[in-house]
Amino acid sequence: MKKFFISFLATLAGIWFSLLLAIFGIFIVAAAAIAHSAGSSTVDIKDNSILRIDLSGSILDRQPKIDFMSIIKEEDKGITILSDITGSIEAASTDDRIKGIVINCSGSAAGLAQRSAIIESLHKFKQTAPDKWIYAYGDSYTQGDYYIASAADSLFINPIGSVDVRGLSATTLFFHKFLEKIGVDVQVVKVGTYKSAVEPFILDNMSEPSREQQQLYLDNIWETINSTIAESRGVDVAKVNEWADNFIFTKDPKEYIDARIVDALVYRHEFDQKLADLTGHDKIKDIDYVSVADYAKTADISTVGNGKGAEIAILYACGDITDESGNGIVAADMVPEILDLAENDDIDALIMYVNSPGGSAFASEQIWEALQQFKKLTGKPFYVSMSDYAASGGYYISCGADKIFAQPVTLTGSIGIFGMIPNAHRLLSDKLGINTGTVKTNANGNFPSIMDPMTPAEASAMQAYVERGYDLFTKRCAEGRHISQDSIKKIGEGRVWDGREALRIGLVDELGGLDAAIAAMAKQLNVESYTISTYPNPKQKWYASIIEAAGSDIKAAIVRNELGEMSSLYETLERVKGMSTLQCRMDFVDVTL
Repeated sequence: MKKFFISFLATLAGIWFSLLLAIFGIFIVAAAAIAHSAGSSTVDIKDNSILRIDLSGSILDRQPKIDFMSIIKEEDKGITILSDITGSIEAASTDDRIKGIVINCSGSAAGLAQRSAIIESLHKFKQTAPDKWIYAYGDSYTQGDYYIASAADSLFINPIGSVDVRGLSATTLFFHKFLEKIGVDVQVVKVGTYKSAVEPFILDNMSEPSREQQQLYLDNIWETINSTIAESRGVDVAKVNEWADNFIFTKDPKEYIDARIVDALVYRHEFDQKLADLTGHDKIKDIDYVSVADYAKTADISTVGNGKGAEIAILYACGDITDESGNGIVAADMVPEILDLAENDDIDALIMYVNSPGGSAFASEQIWEALQQFKKLTGKPFYVSMSDYAASGGYYISCGADKIFAQPVTLTGSIGIFGMIPNAHRLLSDKLGINTGTVKTNANGNFPSIMDPMTPAEASAMQAYVERGYDLFTKRCAEGRHISQDSIKKIGEGRVWDGREALRIGLVDELGGLDAAIAAMAKQLNVESYTISTYPNPKQKWYASIIEAAGSDIKAAIVRNELGEMSSLYETLERVKGMSTLQCRMDFVDVTL
């Protein structure tokens, strides 16, 4: 009995000690989160300062939610917000304290439309402030960074650096043979000849319609990028194609000068000394740099003029479209947000910024309807600004706008619907030796099931279901674009279009980024001064992030402990379970720049 009590007390002490450690850890995390969210609100900007744009890490459309684990690991330090970059560039053009802009190229991760938005801001800067300069430097330039850097007045590179210009590509992985080997059949129902999102699961190679659409939009996007670089560097497009076709990253950097790829070969300290000279300093260490993140805090980039003419709301719709959960566009959250905006008397107009490849057809319809309610209840103008993607469900939620803006490099359209039901009967029975026995009251009592293939009746019912969804999708597009449903179906078929083609066929109204949409909205409102407000609010209580992460961590720990090696299968099934039956989603296309 004595040993029992000693063991019992020792266990209690261990539990209390662990609990104290956990509480202490939470306080540390809370302090880190509070400090992170508070940040520095004041930035001292001196005369002859240089606005520094660091092209490194990830460029995001907007500030993400607080993630306390990322804060602890300092993973969020490599993130730059697109609006901070573009807003700071515009503000710097009229700020006498800013002497010029330097672009440090270190390999950033960004979408094509995001890069185009930065280039547009740099061109506007040069027009507004012709007496100021833009310089770019890189030890080596990735193609994406070079695309942006080409807008600079002068490009500098390390004497043993390289420039990568090679054109565009998009690669699709096909899993059909793998699924065959493990005994899984993917049953597909879809509408749209070009709806290629299902192809990786049912084909071994790219279909001709898929290849046709990809070739067209890649050629058009490359033409945009090519002509932008050529115009900025003072060469013709044939010359840029020559760079792309001749492995210029392998060439001696000395050849870059004559080819007008760059303007000078200098080491970093030599470039820094040049900046010191331009800003009136003898020593490099005396240069006054200001980052876009710091400058955005003090420049009030959300206000034009005195800001009192109007308030324009920017609603960010970024990521996969889901019904009730996820990190992207969640209908259960987005719909109330839109309806709240409809009741907000302070705002005068709404612009929805869309960067989404689509997702749930049901969720897309709910968001579309909420936006229609906004228009009906308020009578206020509603525009859409498309970023890298606004395809399938991303186009569904956009089609009802009064005016749609897209970048030439935007991927949009993909008006089509599909559903996929895996059949794992062969995997379970032939590979794993698992058989099932089912009792049901009606013929379709266990439909859909991953244990058995669809019957002809089930397949026919699902096809009719998908076609009804497609009919509704095309009807919404026809109503929004004020053209016949038959015309929409002709340009639909699940086909993905680039922004230029989308303008030609009537899916969008104008080419341009968010700045262009805001300028057009201000013109419609007949105001020269306005304030931008952004929604949804990414800020949250610090403890909400901790509780959310702690809950998921605890659940994950239990799953891993109970299921062991099978936990990965459980996590995969959980993700699949979160997907709705009908999907308005374009195929995953990662255009390599």
